[in-house]
Amino acid sequence: MFKKNKNLSEVNYLELTPIRNYNHIEEEKNKVSVLVPRFTNKFLVKYLVPRLKSPDIKVKLDKFGSAAWLKADGNKNVQLICDELLSEFGEEINPVVERVTKFYTQLYQYQFISFKELKERK
Repeated sequence: MFKKNKNLSEVNYLELTPIRNYNHIEEEKNKVSVLVPRFTNKFLVKYLVPRLKSPDIKVKLDKFGSAAWLKADGNKNVQLICDELLSEFGEEINPVVERVTKFYTQLYQYQFISFKELKERK
């Protein structure tokens, strides 16, 4: 269901600009659920999805993950997002750089996000 991207060991994450690959819905108290399609195969989408209760899987994020997801709009790099999250949550989110880069690494590995600079490189 989920494909994995490889780790990026030679790239400075703070200079990358994350872009969301999936839609999302905002739930209560600014929490976000990412909508991941159940199937990407055209045959399965055509014949199975109409019979399912929901065509998407909801991946629920906590308040820090939701804030980081909403800031990944393709315009801000990870360093700027870290600074904004630190000013928004204060000491509650420390160590902010390690947490945010780990979060974006996991999202990238499961193709929830991509990075603008890596798309341009290909």
